[in-house]
Amino acid sequence: MAKFLTNKEESFSQWYNDLVIKADLAENSAVRGCMVIKPYGYAIWERIQAELDRKFKATGHVNAYFPLFIPKSFFSREAAHVEGFAKECAVVTHYRLKHSADGKGIIVDPDAKLEEELIVRPTSETIIWNTYKDWIHSYRDLPLLINQWANVVRWEMRTRLFLRTAEFLWQEGHTAHATREEAIEETTKIIDLYADFVTNFMGIPVIKGYKSPSERFAGAEDTFAIEALMQDGKALQAGTSHFLGQNFAKAFDVKFTNEKGKLDYVWATSWGVSTRLMGALVLAHADNNGLVIPPRLAPIQVVIIPIYKGSDQLDKISEIAINLKIRLEEAGLTVKYDNRDTQKPGFKFADYELKGVPVRLAIGPRDADQGTVEVARRDTLTKETISRDNVVSHVVSLMDEIHNNILKKATAFREENTHYVDNWDEFLDVIENKGGFVMAHWDGTPETEEQIKNLTKATIRVIPFDSPTEKGKCIYSGNPSDRRVLFARAY
Repeated sequence: MAKFLTNKEESFSQWYNDLVIKADLAENSAVRGCMVIKPYGYAIWERIQAELDRKFKATGHVNAYFPLFIPKSFFSREAAHVEGFAKECAVVTHYRLKHSADGKGIIVDPDAKLEEELIVRPTSETIIWNTYKDWIHSYRDLPLLINQWANVVRWEMRTRLFLRTAEFLWQEGHTAHATREEAIEETTKIIDLYADFVTNFMGIPVIKGYKSPSERFAGAEDTFAIEALMQDGKALQAGTSHFLGQNFAKAFDVKFTNEKGKLDYVWATSWGVSTRLMGALVLAHADNNGLVIPPRLAPIQVVIIPIYKGSDQLDKISEIAINLKIRLEEAGLTVKYDNRDTQKPGFKFADYELKGVPVRLAIGPRDADQGTVEVARRDTLTKETISRDNVVSHVVSLMDEIHNNILKKATAFREENTHYVDNWDEFLDVIENKGGFVMAHWDGTPETEEQIKNLTKATIRVIPFDSPTEKGKCIYSGNPSDRRVLFARAY
């Protein structure tokens, strides 16, 4: 275990905070509840962003950008939406500062009050649908498939780096369609896209499903979500896709002339993932030695470290290492050659282990003479010596092998920690003593859902798409139930 990390078995929360900071992902800022994403952390976010952006564009979406500030009056047009976000809104009331009368400080200029207060966006449905009103007139203007990469502000009282911060980065898609069916198809397409990305790029298995009515996005008719299980037995919502119906179109009077020449309101979706995925990366895969980054996500997939005494040995090893770096990069890998003379090899080994670099190559004088390379895997912490002639093909094949192993391990953990329970005592025992996902019957009422939440802090994460029809009795009320739903305590 890295000496500067709390053991995760002793304090999972402290281990997480230690790791985010020590691995140079992020740190707390001078603004309460906000974070500074450091270069290494941001490089991982850029990998997430680039792959998702590629997927969005491959499905016909384009990027745009909308204002950070939203007139307060826009929120009042969609009642459920304003109710859902009102407690988290940061409000701009003035536009100028001035020196205080004694000249010793800065105060808000009372004469510079805005005519209408502005909300710092917690999400962009309102400003975007006000804009779409001018863009959409005919069925020929549809579908409108737009995404934006942005920051948002939600004034959270209890914050944790990446998992819940007052400001965070995300993407938010906002689409408009001519029919209900098209909008639902879009909502489904995106949740499938998210599930594919989180599973096959981040190595985290997810469960797709519907949110219960009380857990839906504010202003949505339906919300689809993907839920992942973290190593402490808590669930993490990794992405959501919302079918908004015609609610926002009606609120902002967005109509179009359909193919029959009749006016109708458009059908809408919105969807997003955020830098919360950075938290998921840590919570799902990391260990007491540091991060474990799946190769497809890693900013540095391979690091080469020379082991030497004196400049003569370094020159010889560097020639080999640089040639190997070029060959690996030609094979499509991102490679760093760390020949700093300010740190010893042991420090570098520990640092790249902490940062979760998937493969480490070490070359010493004996390797240089014998034509070998030491290959170390971060996921298994195993080492082997490989012929230099074969190392490129070996490392390339390791990328898929490491990804598959990380995903297999996370999937096995989820399966081992998914519990099927049939009564209240079993439910309490699992929630309090074991954690994990709980598949249990629910009678479908918000009253029962709220009671379970109040008593246990467990919520219905999703009603899984693949949950089969199964007659049973609600674990709390004993009333009839048609299928099991997924409960868990969550971040």
